[in-house]
This record gives sequence, structure tokens and C-alpha cells, in this order.
Amino acid sequence: MEVTLRPGRWSSRLARMAVASTLLAAYPAAAQGTFITVSSTTSTEQSGLFRHILPEFTKATGIEARVVAMGTGQALDMGRRGDADVVFVHDQVAEEKFVAEGFGVKRFEVMYNDFVIVGPKADPAKARGKDVLAGLKAIAAARAPFVSRADKSGTHAAELRYWKAAGIDLANDKGPWYRETGSGMGPTLNTASAMNAYALADRGTWLSFRNLGDLEIVVEGDQRLFNQYGVMLVNPARHAYVKREAGQKFVDWVISPAGQAAIAAYAINGEQLFFPNAKAGG
Repeated sequence: MEVTLRPGRWSSRLARMAVASTLLAAYPAAAQGTFITVSSTTSTEQSGLFRHILPEFTKATGIEARVVAMGTGQALDMGRRGDADVVFVHDQVAEEKFVAEGFGVKRFEVMYNDFVIVGPKADPAKARGKDVLAGLKAIAAARAPFVSRADKSGTHAAELRYWKAAGIDLANDKGPWYRETGSGMGPTLNTASAMNAYALADRGTWLSFRNLGDLEIVVEGDQRLFNQYGVMLVNPARHAYVKREAGQKFVDWVISPAGQAAIAAYAINGEQLFFPNAKAGG
């Protein structure tokens, strides 16, 4: 039996099928295609914080946050170039300058932890205590090995401030005892562990660090070791391709009750790594 096709009817059906197929194929790409770039510090990434909170952000908003982890200075430079949508770092002076120069829209405080000095359990420099300046003076006087990130990070900036406050002139007093890695917190701690040396670290990365060797915390508890983190949307007026809406959603979420609760819930061996302190209303 011969079957006669009706061109109009079948053309219409094929067209509808083609449209439906196109929409079905496009849907996953659209659902998964919204992402932002966050330039941040190595401490937030290497401590495992982002692995903990970012899936919750994506679940809440449908936006993927892709993190580029580097020293705070480099992370801010990335924002200045417009290569990031959001900057999440920990050097308040540098962050406020970033906003004042028009590269960031507004700075929001997010969370804090603290810095510690780690060193050999035997503490050959006799640096142990709760005074960061006294500890550094003891290390310098003993010419005990000290490993610095030397990477223009927030941790490195803090370290340089502490040396200066301790009256140690690294420009003239730097010797073989002072080693510079030019790398992130994790690699710097690995170097300190291998050398059985002292180092300044953020507590979050230290708690997540597994290559302890003979190292332990020798200086902690000084109020000067307070370590504040801030978040900023990169200014779309400077760079038109900054994802303003999606980036602002990240900023809003991380300082919201849900984001703050996610940060507070992150712990290693029962010890909380970061303490949320976003101010209500920004």
C-alpha cells in the first residue's frame, strides 16, 4: 500500500521537533553556563574553605564560582585588570585602596581568623609565647631559620608589618637564616617543615596542613595577629564585561545568614577555621 505524506503537516511536526530538540540540547548548557571568576588568597583555597562553601552557593543560586587562588596582592591586581568578577582577600589596607581607586564597588567584611608563628617543637630561638614581636626578635637574634612567603600576599604583608614593628630591618639584617619562597602558604609550610624552620601562617591553612614534620604553633594569641577577610565586586564601570549581577549575588550570599552559617560550619577535627563577622546591612 502506498502511503502519501502531507508536506504541510509533516513539515510543521518536524519543525516543532527540531525546536524541542534544540531547547533540550541548550538547556543543560544554559543551566551550567553561568559562572563567575573569584580571585582569592591561597589560604581560603588551601584551607579547604571553598570546597566546603561553594557547592552551597551554587545550589542556592545556580551560579558556579571558579576560584583563582594566589597572594592577595596578585588577586587585587587580577581585579584591577578586570580578569575577575569578585575579589576575596585579607589585607584591609590594600582592599580599601582598591576601592578608593575605583577598582572595587564596595568592601564587605566577611570573616576572620588569626595568624600564628609555627616552628620546631624544641623552639631553639626561644620564641614561644603570646607576643608576636618578641617572638620575631628572638628568631632574628638567634639567626634561626625562618621561611617567608615573599609573594606580596596578605600574609606576607602582615609579616613585614610585624618585622618592622619589632624593630628588625630586613633590608640590612636579612641573611641565610631568612628564606623566601615566593609561593603560597601550603608550599611555604612544606619548606618550613623540610627545613625545621619558623614561619608565619594563617591558622586556617595550618590546621588543614598535613606535612607537620616537627613543627607546632609557638606563638599565638596576640591581638596583633587578628586576620580579617573582605570581599568586593570588581567595578563594572571600569570593565564592562564584569558579571555584575552574578558577582553581586556571590557577595550578597557570602555575607548573608546562609553564607555566614556555611563559613561557621567549616571545621577540621572539631576546630572551626574561620569566624563569620559580616555586618548586618553591609
